[in-house]
Amino acid sequence: MNIFGRIRYIRKTKKLNQREFAKRIGLTQTSLSMIELEKSNLTEKNIKLICAMFAVNEEWLRSGNGEMFDTMTLYQKELNTVFVKLNVDTQKLIVDIAKKLLKIQEKYNSIHQF
Repeated sequence: MNIFGRIRYIRKTKKLNQREFAKRIGLTQTSLSMIELEKSNLTEKNIKLICAMFAVNEEWLRSGNGEMFDTMTLYQKELNTVFVKLNVDTQKLIVDIAKKLLKIQEKYNSIHQF
């Protein structure tokens, strides 16, 4: 399956018609139809929007390699981007803070369960 087929596959997996899918990425239904029929080229912007809007792994969309969907949320990606730039001592501090926040969240959730 090529990139055009993978776009169609994403749309069908998300159970969207062409109009709904196209609207979410700022295209018309006709434009999306032309892309799926390989009669119109994809732009970098189209690829980036599809990946962002539907949590699609860009490597999979472009080549078919890897998992179809990203396993990390946008916040996880952002945290990871920042985290790897920190020195080891600061990374340890962040992990300790995250563990404390998790305990607070778990306590809160156990108190507020219905």
